[in-house]
Amino acid sequence: MKKFIYIIIAVVVIAAVVIFVVVPRVKPPKVVEIKVGTLLSHTGPLKEFGPNLQNGVVLAAKQMAEAGFEIKLIHEDSETSAIPGTDAAKKLVEIDRVVAIIGALASGVTVPVAESVTIPGQVLHISPASTSPLITVLPSDRGKDWLFRTCPSDALQGVTAGKLAAEQVKTASVLYVNNPYGQGLMENFKESFELHGGKVLAAIPHDEKAAESYTAELRKALADNPDVLAAYSYPQHAQVYLKEAIEFFNHRNFFFCDGTKSEDIIEALGPENVEGMMGTAPGSAGGEPLDLFNAAYEKEFGKLSPLPFITCAYDAMAVIGLAAYSVIEKGMDLTSTNIRDNLREVAGPPGTIVMPGEFKEAFDLLKKGEKINYEGAAGAVDFDGNGDVVTPIEVWKFTKGTIETVRMEKVE
Repeated sequence: MKKFIYIIIAVVVIAAVVIFVVVPRVKPPKVVEIKVGTLLSHTGPLKEFGPNLQNGVVLAAKQMAEAGFEIKLIHEDSETSAIPGTDAAKKLVEIDRVVAIIGALASGVTVPVAESVTIPGQVLHISPASTSPLITVLPSDRGKDWLFRTCPSDALQGVTAGKLAAEQVKTASVLYVNNPYGQGLMENFKESFELHGGKVLAAIPHDEKAAESYTAELRKALADNPDVLAAYSYPQHAQVYLKEAIEFFNHRNFFFCDGTKSEDIIEALGPENVEGMMGTAPGSAGGEPLDLFNAAYEKEFGKLSPLPFITCAYDAMAVIGLAAYSVIEKGMDLTSTNIRDNLREVAGPPGTIVMPGEFKEAFDLLKKGEKINYEGAAGAVDFDGNGDVVTPIEVWKFTKGTIETVRMEKVE
């Protein structure tokens, strides 16, 4: 009986050896998870913009999932304010452990988040909407290369805006939000406007926090009776002071920017009070990439809002996902550093051009070790050494209760 038991034990041992040593074991697939945080405005002066830009990010992530690469998105609200925005960024980095952050919208949030969270934490940071020229030369990021953006600097928008305004009027005053965005845009507008023969009579800042009234600021801005008042703020600011300018100061000629390209302003002032008035904003190069994005967006979310930067948010998610996939195919760790280091490789030339939604084709090319060049919904995403891109500047106008593109201007 004992001999029989020993035989059984021997058979079991031999079988175990065959299974675990001789027969090749099939390893379970490695689960790869990439977490990306969004830091957009869902409350505060830019709350009109946040949900639309988030849709752009969500669309790109969904298309990548359909192509075989899952991305977990974690959404936070910057509140369009530096302190809560910074707190939210710390949560994304320290608790959620994201490899990248898309945001913020306001330059006044993006700059402190970069300086105190993403740059020291070595986390890839791409803003789809912060246009302040300060971001190009941010001292804390010199040589560190953590802060990028998929929208152009206001050094470009200001040139177009100043030239456009000088074609229509001789004098202007500017009422602007007192943060890096407002100040940078005002300065570049003033320089361009005066270069083209105009004169800025007053440039009056207002607080970043929305106020109930701006009559004191308006009194200074309109004291010398300018031909036009440039509204370089956010919708929650401008819809108050523009209405006061009409009702209390009988001033009815305004000039707008990306921050005041707003459907809420139409509703607050009434379509008749802004009819035909013009503004500028970062635009899109158009063509097939934009057509592909528009069709996909409308299928997923319905009618595309005329608000700016939705395409830029989509492109930010697209290049992060493509860079991350490139890292995987190279057998590297999915760290923020490695994704950052592959960003320009997938977003710029040389390489096979891939467009919005063509992520399956892009992944197949990366699997083969081939180079790709992503052409974005907003235009080429060719990051320069400062993490900036160049896109056309849109000239737009309010017409019949809607926002209409007049033309796209290329800025060299």
